[in-house]
Amino acid sequence: MSHTLLPFIFFALAASISPGPTNLLILAHGAQRGLRASLAPIVTACCAAAAVVLLVGLGLGELLLRYPLAQQVMSWVGALWLSWLAWKMLRSAGAPLQAGSDSGLGPLSAAILQVVNPKVWVTAVAMVGLFAGPALPMWWLSLVFLLIALPSMTAWALMGIGSARWLHSPQALRVFNQGLAGLLLVSAWSALLV
Repeated sequence: MSHTLLPFIFFALAASISPGPTNLLILAHGAQRGLRASLAPIVTACCAAAAVVLLVGLGLGELLLRYPLAQQVMSWVGALWLSWLAWKMLRSAGAPLQAGSDSGLGPLSAAILQVVNPKVWVTAVAMVGLFAGPALPMWWLSLVFLLIALPSMTAWALMGIGSARWLHSPQALRVFNQGLAGLLLVSAWSALLV
C-alpha cells in the first residue's frame, strides 16, 4: 500500500470522530432512540459523506472552486437547515425519551444533512487535495473513509446511549437537549462565518 495511506487514515479518523453537526445529531438520536434506531441514519450519513468525497475527487470540488457563489449558497442552506434542526431540538428539550420511536433523524435526512454540511465539503476538499493521486485512487479514498466513518459515528450514538442513563429527569433532559442544540448552532454557523 501507499506511504500516504496511514496519514490518510489518521486524517479520516480525525475528521469523522470530531464533533460536528451530524455527530451531535446522532448523539441525541442515540440517547433518545437507541442504537438499533440510529443504525440507518449512521449508514446513510456515512455513505453520503463518502459519496461527497468521491464526487469532489472526480471534479465537483474544482467546479465549486470555480463558482464560489454556488459554494456559498450551499453553505447558507446547510447552516439554515442545521439551525432549523437545532430549533426542533430546543422545542422538544424537555420531552421524555422514547426508545424505538419513529420520529427523529431519519436515514434520508441524515444523508441530505451530509450533502449540505459545510464540514463535510471542507473535509472532502482537504482529503482530495492532500491524499488523492495515482497511489490512492478516489474510489479507494472514499471506501477507506466510509470504513472509518461508520465506527466513528457509531461511537457518537453509543455515547448518546450512555448519556441516556442520567437523562431520566425532565431537567437533565432539557439541559442535555439545550446544550446539544447550542453546540449544533455553533458548529453550523462557525463553519460559515469563519
